[in-house]
Amino acid sequence: MPTPSRLELLCIERGLKMTDQRRVIARVLSDATDHPDVEAVYRRAIEIDPKISIATVYRTVRLFEEAEILERHDFRDGRSRYEQLRDEHHDHLIDLISGKVIEFHNSEIEELQRRVAEALGYRLVDHRLELYAVPLDQTDPKA
Repeated sequence: MPTPSRLELLCIERGLKMTDQRRVIARVLSDATDHPDVEAVYRRAIEIDPKISIATVYRTVRLFEEAEILERHDFRDGRSRYEQLRDEHHDHLIDLISGKVIEFHNSEIEELQRRVAEALGYRLVDHRLELYAVPLDQTDPKA
């Protein structure tokens, strides 16, 4: 039996029952280097266990999201995409030409957001930043 994935360990820690199919889905999500949608998770999961249904993937992803193990993103492409919640904060830049999602962290942006909140009389407790861009050698697809 393979070593449990980080996501599977989080599920166990949160008291979720881990069926064999949930273990496969957890492993697929843990191994993802992109931000897959449910259909991509399904395609990857059936390579491991062809008996997994798309409905099982939808239910499992929703369960993981409700247990705050997964984070859902809408990157304006009409699909909910998922990533494992992590301890370290990061933001996203979405390439509108290729659809590629690039994760980044910028301490200057973090400080500026904190200062903006304070200037408006608030203490920043959380945020999400998504930048939508095109490569410098491309034209804006919306133009």
